[in-house]
Amino acid sequence: MKQYKIYLDVCCLNRPFDDQGQDRIHLESEAILSIIGHIRNEEWVLLGSDAIDDEISRIPDDDKRVKVYILAGMHAKHISINDSIRDRSRELHKMGFKPLDAVHIASAEHGHADILLTTDDALLAKASRHRKKIHVSIVNPLQWALEVIS
Repeated sequence: MKQYKIYLDVCCLNRPFDDQGQDRIHLESEAILSIIGHIRNEEWVLLGSDAIDDEISRIPDDDKRVKVYILAGMHAKHISINDSIRDRSRELHKMGFKPLDAVHIASAEHGHADILLTTDDALLAKASRHRKKIHVSIVNPLQWALEVIS
């Protein structure tokens, strides 16, 4: 099995702690927990970043914020914001990505992630339109898990 370098954005890290009443949320949560299991078993590598830490710090619910920090803390490599990431983020923002999404993409690219996973439909749609200009695959975690986990 390939050892993937995975960048989970904060909506993915939040997903297991969201209301599980909707089928989509429950299925995405299960996919993310399966991915986390592969990371715990050191089969895959989780990338962390300053952007992830900053976004988690803004979660208003104290209990949820702590749980999300614990998941994010499993990263094997941390990507610190630097001038290269800032410059790339500006390029991505000019393409129409939201500022924080642009920083996540630039961080994932800088960390040589194989995949950036997100449950954000707007980000997925925009990434699909700009896939030739982005240097990391951006996919929904359920879709990706179904493709790579046998």
